[in-house]
Amino acid sequence: MESALLVKEYRAGVLECAHYGHICITDEHGQVVYSAGDPQFRAFTRSSAKPFQAIPGIRAGIDRHYSLEAQEIAIMASSHRSEPEHIRVLEHLADKIGLGEECLICAPSYPLNEESRNHWLRAQGEKRRILHNCSGKHLGILGYSQMKNLDLDSYAQPDHPVQREILATLAGLADIEEKEIQLGVDGCGFPVFSLPLSALSNAYLKLACPDLIADEATRIAVKIITSAMNQHPLMVGGTHRVDSVLLEDNNIVAKGGFKGVFGFALKKERLGITFKVLDGSEEEWASIVQSILKQLNYSNSKTIARLAEVFPADIHNDAGTLVGRMDSEFVLHS
Repeated sequence: MESALLVKEYRAGVLECAHYGHICITDEHGQVVYSAGDPQFRAFTRSSAKPFQAIPGIRAGIDRHYSLEAQEIAIMASSHRSEPEHIRVLEHLADKIGLGEECLICAPSYPLNEESRNHWLRAQGEKRRILHNCSGKHLGILGYSQMKNLDLDSYAQPDHPVQREILATLAGLADIEEKEIQLGVDGCGFPVFSLPLSALSNAYLKLACPDLIADEATRIAVKIITSAMNQHPLMVGGTHRVDSVLLEDNNIVAKGGFKGVFGFALKKERLGITFKVLDGSEEEWASIVQSILKQLNYSNSKTIARLAEVFPADIHNDAGTLVGRMDSEFVLHS
């Protein structure tokens, strides 16, 4: 099936960019109820998988073992921007686990948040592994591996017991066989999962509606993780991040990933929603999410208004001058 035109960008009334992709929405029966483009398109999850990667550890009780607070659980599912509050929580998490950042295999990085990066550089700060946007995920899985007395040096390898448990957990929630998930290597060095958007939508719906999960321990873990994400949305992304804005709405669970993939789910409506922007861009996420929510007649108009406030359709240049506009173009088909 061909891709759908998702968003157009205009400058001075002239079309400058067109962004194509795929959208899939599934219901509690695992059926595709709305789509644009190909709902079976295979996409790499990238960081949209992080809530699922946190499940095995929480299921095994690392939150109790290390006396973790909700903020520390939320940052295990995050793509943080190394804002000051992120760094504080990450350092507390590392201290509780008792492992130094030298144990992380993710590369030393600078903060992704521009203000935080500028402050870090002015203070002559060097790159640190804990500043990598995936460091919370890595710390959580290292902590789980340590609790189970598993090898720490190989914690990111696909055949590590924790990584195998993550794969099995994702497959179970997505209602597919493990063999249907193709593995690659993510930017942080972890295994990354390629699966149909329909399967990822099914998994996201389980995050929002854990009553659909048969295994009690997994169901409880999902509730703990998503509650932490909704309690501390800034921990999951950061200032002016689409997933953090959506998580301000307690009816929504959301997490974005690199290269244009995004997942979210609606609790009361019992819908799992994923999409992939084929050119890998993230700038169009808010426009796409707003259009999806409007087309679904989403009842919380405040969330739609909040997205429009933080991510206006108008395009301004570096000096703040209005130069163009971004418009969503797709229509969801049942």
